[in-house]
Amino acid sequence: MAASLASKWSRVILVGRSLLGGLGNNLSGLSSTSHEMASSNFLSQQQRTFVQMRTVLKVVDNSGAKTVMCIQPLKGRKVARLGDTIVASVKEAMPTGKVKKGQVVHAVVVRAAMQHGRSDGSEVRFDDNAVVLVNKAGEPTGTRVFGPVPHELRRKKHVSILTLAEHLA
Repeated sequence: MAASLASKWSRVILVGRSLLGGLGNNLSGLSSTSHEMASSNFLSQQQRTFVQMRTVLKVVDNSGAKTVMCIQPLKGRKVARLGDTIVASVKEAMPTGKVKKGQVVHAVVVRAAMQHGRSDGSEVRFDDNAVVLVNKAGEPTGTRVFGPVPHELRRKKHVSILTLAEHLA
């Protein structure tokens, strides 16, 4: 039982701070009972949802916005995942930035707290939900992207965001 749990948890890639407060993969929970593990797994899944309407997201570029609220995911979906484009409203902005508070913008989800499965069987998840502001053509508004960005954006045709990123996850 413990070996199967260890193999399951070894394929999850945590980027940033984990829910328990440590950095990276935290495998110290393997010595706990299966009931404690199941309850902690349930609580962590309960807090992690997809990006949907009214989700507040952090902006990780230098366009001037600090936080945005999702108005609607594009392409007729109810939720957005990594690499999806959303329409958002700027909730907080710096006074000298390119975008102002209340402005409606397009953004690409670059970090999502909900885990995302990769083709090699591993899963990646982040601590926060974050976006990069783009124009309607899909080009980034800012000139820098802060923090880790997953390489799955290449498949979604957002190579320009990957070139601006300082760290690929």
